[in-house]
Amino acid sequence: MNEAIPGVTVSLKELVKLRAKTVGLKISGRHKSFAGRSGGHVSVHRGRGLEFDEVRHYQAGDDVRTIDWRVTARRGRTHTKLFREERERPLLIVADLHPGMFFGTKEQFKSVLVSRMAALAAWTASRDGDLVGGVVASHEKCTVIFPRSRRTGVLHLLNELVARQPISPSAATHNMLHESLLKLSRIAHPGSTIMVLSDFAGLNKEGERILLNLSQRSEVMACFIYDPMELTPPSAGNYRFGSLDSQITVDTSSTSLCDSWRLNFLRRLNKVVELSKRSRLSIIEASTTMEAQSVFTRRFPGPAGRPSA
Repeated sequence: MNEAIPGVTVSLKELVKLRAKTVGLKISGRHKSFAGRSGGHVSVHRGRGLEFDEVRHYQAGDDVRTIDWRVTARRGRTHTKLFREERERPLLIVADLHPGMFFGTKEQFKSVLVSRMAALAAWTASRDGDLVGGVVASHEKCTVIFPRSRRTGVLHLLNELVARQPISPSAATHNMLHESLLKLSRIAHPGSTIMVLSDFAGLNKEGERILLNLSQRSEVMACFIYDPMELTPPSAGNYRFGSLDSQITVDTSSTSLCDSWRLNFLRRLNKVVELSKRSRLSIIEASTTMEAQSVFTRRFPGPAGRPSA
């Protein structure tokens, strides 16, 4: 790849420099995490772990393998053991870099915002002693990055972001979002923090199902990436959109076309909003007009009806 064009493509050098901008950043959604961090941080999740906590009455849904049979026999009522876990918490990032992300009308392309946010999140997790991994997807393939500690996991992720980013207009092909989520589900252990960076154009029913399942055992943040023009069409006139191989002309003086334009965007957003209402999933809305760092310094919002540019 040639030298990066600011706002259009990213370089490894740029993503590495973002490490210096993690001061004060915290990567977490609105829900409590389900696992602890390394360095003596103890989990609020009680499950099968290394550090015994207490014994209490057995409740419906408890793991039968944790039943304390001695206490049960002595007290005549079923009791179960509770544990607290001390472990590293992996941050797993899904970076969706399909051809449609090579688009932007303001400060940066959507693909650039995805890469910058992923880099900031990865450096922040590494700073806190957490593992970093995930899946980077282009129109060609999905690359799985198994969680690793310190700079190793981060640099592996950054290299894949640079290698997989779209660098020129191309026709929309098979969207890899579903496959990315499926691969992520195979490496995501309970207690992980999961960040999905995408415009969710390729979110299908199977992808929704995977996200729902992941949100039941991990903290999942859906970062909805968009450009303001996706919500508000340009002023009245004829515009050409597409790639070199396939282009269409759009007349934005048509009221019905503009209504359909907005409706298509809101349908995509509302699909993610509705998903969050059925699960523990958090939504982060990020416009190409925003600096990646500012996305993480805001209070993470809950489900919204529509984003603001």
